[in-house]
Amino acid sequence: MTPRFYDAHNHFHDERLVFCGAATGAGAAKMVVNGSKESDWPEVLAVARRWPLVVPSFGYHPWHVAQRTPDWLNELARCLGTIPSAVGEIGLDRWIDGHDLPEQERVFLPQLHAAAERGIPATIHCLKAWGRLLELLQSHPLPKCGFLLHSYSGPREMIEPLAELGAYFSISGYFAHERKHRQREVFRHVPADRFLIETDAPDQHLPPDRIEYPLIDPSSGDGINNPANLAAVYRFAAELRDEPIEILAEKVERNFYRLFGGLCEDSERRVFGGV
Repeated sequence: MTPRFYDAHNHFHDERLVFCGAATGAGAAKMVVNGSKESDWPEVLAVARRWPLVVPSFGYHPWHVAQRTPDWLNELARCLGTIPSAVGEIGLDRWIDGHDLPEQERVFLPQLHAAAERGIPATIHCLKAWGRLLELLQSHPLPKCGFLLHSYSGPREMIEPLAELGAYFSISGYFAHERKHRQREVFRHVPADRFLIETDAPDQHLPPDRIEYPLIDPSSGDGINNPANLAAVYRFAAELRDEPIEILAEKVERNFYRLFGGLCEDSERRVFGGV
């Protein structure tokens, strides 16, 4: 049987992908499309209404918290109430210049609470703030269905305590780059029932020799990540985990539906103006 592939995290609504006419999943059975700020939430909603394979997710990325309007939390609630959806991409980031972690937390926590109250998954971004993230997750309500740590870059030692809280861990093709060899080894220790795969398209592309569907942004001339490379990320992950891709795909499918399945049930029956 042909494996079914699931993209746990991307930005399919990104104007670079829309402008280039990127393939609509190219083999993906489902993809979780994440908004990053208020201004792109309508685009996430639009692609979800157009493509049944899309699981929409709305959130404020820590890079953009300074752009939020006074009504941002109400707008988030409106989006979440419009269509079955997740919360994300949210999180903490000490990697960016001039980061303001307390300000990021003021935006992160209400979004985490929204996911917990609604019983829907959250997708979390974290860079160089893993200790603080763990503290917050241990001291606040969490979604019973779990949450995703996308493109996990934390230490091996944190996998177990995070998994006990309900974490799933997704790997992107970016970890196939040789300079990421130490971090990709961490993914060998992710429990089989918490392992997911993502493209993070149009970002976090594979090494050139693994790219099967190259894509160029005509406005800049730069290469961008085509979500059609999802199968190539699966092949990389199967090599890393040392198991046949068919077996890996079955496990990932179960994990995907354990985390996001509650949002997939009615996706085939979406209509404009609601669900």
